[in-house]
Amino acid sequence: MGFAFKYGCSLLCFISLLPAISYSQDYTYSRAAYYGSPDCLGTPTGACGFGEYGRTVNDANVAGVSRLYKNGTGCGGCYQVRCKAPNLCSDEGVNVVVTDYGEGDKTDFILSPRAYARMARPNMASELFAYGVVDIEFRRTPCHYHGYNLMFKVHEHSKFPDYLAITLLYQAGQNEILAVELWQEDCKEWRGMRRAYGAVWDMPNPPKGAISLRIQVSGSAGVTWVQAANAIPSDWKAGIAYDSAIQLS
Repeated sequence: MGFAFKYGCSLLCFISLLPAISYSQDYTYSRAAYYGSPDCLGTPTGACGFGEYGRTVNDANVAGVSRLYKNGTGCGGCYQVRCKAPNLCSDEGVNVVVTDYGEGDKTDFILSPRAYARMARPNMASELFAYGVVDIEFRRTPCHYHGYNLMFKVHEHSKFPDYLAITLLYQAGQNEILAVELWQEDCKEWRGMRRAYGAVWDMPNPPKGAISLRIQVSGSAGVTWVQAANAIPSDWKAGIAYDSAIQLS
């Protein structure tokens, strides 16, 4: 998804391609586009590795981002995005979840068609789509998932019992996941997982038995560790999401 820049520009040319960033109160000015989708939803193949969750989470109001991706740390973050054409754009804009990487014509956001349409005033979406790329302002907002705790999904590429990969779903609040560790009972120590890509963390030869995890979270309370005891059962299965009983805030 997104657009590839051509190589060979001088440094001055490269700088000119970057978004022109300015700030107003809590908002940052930039630009947004949208990507094609046959059903107006997100993509299950996004760079964050969320799969089907990335296609439908937040009622499919999702986005690919460029500099906000932060090598995957930005995955799962929530933003309010408002377009700036006064006759076409609503005051509220749309709240989106980052599920992918994407860059375009000096944009910070490549929105799902549903998210792009929801920036518009009633009955004005078709005119907004005609723009293709629009000026916006955006700000970071807390994510809210009513009825859901943080969940650990065993990635479909996992192979029991020799290789475990997980993604963290329903990441509430204004938090970023910096590290994930598993408890190795026989050694009495925490073992760090590798960020494979996006929001996917993996480990070869994971601990046997029920798996306890701790995650390092950067948020409003600073950088903290949050622990989930026996969050993944001993007979874990690829493709299954397990409830952590943790609510991030």
